[in-house]
Amino acid sequence: MTREATLDSRQEILRTAARLFQQRGYHATSMNDVASALKLSKGGLYHHFQSKDEILFNLMDHAMDITQERVINGVRDIVDPEERLRMLIRRHIEVVLSVRDREVTVMLHENHPLPPSLRRRINTRKKEYVHFVENLIAEVQRSRQSRGSVSPRAAAFALLGMINWIYQWYRPEGTLQQEHLVRQYTEIFFAGAFG
Repeated sequence: MTREATLDSRQEILRTAARLFQQRGYHATSMNDVASALKLSKGGLYHHFQSKDEILFNLMDHAMDITQERVINGVRDIVDPEERLRMLIRRHIEVVLSVRDREVTVMLHENHPLPPSLRRRINTRKKEYVHFVENLIAEVQRSRQSRGSVSPRAAAFALLGMINWIYQWYRPEGTLQQEHLVRQYTEIFFAGAFG
């Protein structure tokens, strides 16, 4: 099997596992379920991933790669801190609502089952992202000369919690359009953190 075919197979396994974890939950999905959904033998599945934990870790790690690429790298070059924060909110919401990236919702929902060593690696990446958001909020506070009592850390956790929960209730076919949601969340956050 060529390296490209191996990578494609791994990606297909991860996509399928993400769908199953999202539908059934991590604990209710077995390696057998993943293999069956792919019409693959268990041996074929174990050739790519040694355990369900390894699959979950790879999904979460990929979700952090998506966050790094689409959110952090997508806003890093914006000079004005307020515009950078507004774009961060937009991009983070887009990532959470992306149907293609089930890894993100799996990461948001299924953190605890990972073994401690793998969980620490994911948590380190999450903390780096929180720190990035916290620093950006502090930068906006300085640029606005905010004298409010909201700490950048508390504001970062509030913002991320608010956005990360969207996947639980938002329905694209509902009355609230994504663009309106982005504007509403941005207004709510700015009014609370800097108002």
